[in-house]
Amino acid sequence: MISATTATTTTISKLRLGIITSLFTTLSLVGCSQPESTVSAETTTASAETDKPAKTLAITQIVEHPSLDEMRRGIQDELADNGYVAGENLDINFQSAQGNTGTAGQIAKQFVGDVPDAIVAISTPSAQSIVASTTSIPVIYTAVSDPVAAKLINEQNVPIQDNVTGLSSQLPLEPQIELIKKIKPDAKTVGYVYSPGEANSVALLKRLQEVLPSYGLKVLDVSANRPTDIAMATRSLQGRADIIYTSMDNNVASAFEAMTAAANELQIPIIASDEFSVQRGATAALGVNDYDFGRTTGKMVYRILNGEAVVNVKPEIMNTLTLFVSPKNAAAQGVKLSDALLTDAINVDEKPKAK
Repeated sequence: MISATTATTTTISKLRLGIITSLFTTLSLVGCSQPESTVSAETTTASAETDKPAKTLAITQIVEHPSLDEMRRGIQDELADNGYVAGENLDINFQSAQGNTGTAGQIAKQFVGDVPDAIVAISTPSAQSIVASTTSIPVIYTAVSDPVAAKLINEQNVPIQDNVTGLSSQLPLEPQIELIKKIKPDAKTVGYVYSPGEANSVALLKRLQEVLPSYGLKVLDVSANRPTDIAMATRSLQGRADIIYTSMDNNVASAFEAMTAAANELQIPIIASDEFSVQRGATAALGVNDYDFGRTTGKMVYRILNGEAVVNVKPEIMNTLTLFVSPKNAAAQGVKLSDALLTDAINVDEKPKAK
């Protein structure tokens, strides 16, 4: 038989155990919730330090390749330098369509459902998808070479919707053709591999067809619907084209190494319109600096995040041209660059490769 004293002691022990367990549980819950409170405090402090309210920004591009990635880096650096720092008071949601226009449409719907403070659309297909999906969320397009052909603005530089603005690179074609003539003086036919689904590429083809004849040249166009088609399309130019010209076509940019490998085999020089294409194998390029293009776009994004109405942020054009060359790539493609051309250019062979 258990004595009354033993029973009482057992009861007290159980009570003590219950109290200790309860205290342990309470302390554990307080301990688990502590990191969340610390993070919130850090976020509040960061926002106070930058003196900017927290914002959300959605960014999309049709595909990831060095030119577009460098523009995105420029945008984020410009915002950070002006007080909107990713991970602190700026929440950035980046999505790539991986070269698929259908995926670009799905991303657009997702972004509109998320209702961010602004959306940045890098490249023509992404911009078209976003603009078609919202008339209320501010949209800033960039890396668009012909916003009129893409139906983002009209010929008077007025956006088709009040929530749209952006930066384009409507590069003048004549300097590009003059560069072609300097690199390949005896050229008669310019090969042009392009994506028929990209409005800017189709618009450029029309301009080439209109302007080249006045320089004694003609264009031979070859369509490529997917990045995997680029190498075959380039090889089809064998014996038919003297030089290749390409400008901001995203399928081509996604498979640029495949194009340059084919061009090297065929001994056909490639002329592009951005520095990264030269680093990746082109003979030369006359175009804008991608990072600077991103920084300029970032200034427009900043104004909108900072509370300025989209209608007051007018669409802009950036046409500051820089000549990039690679004597090494030129030799691989069967041409030699003149001393006069090298004097006025940035030689990418002498620069460290950009990440």
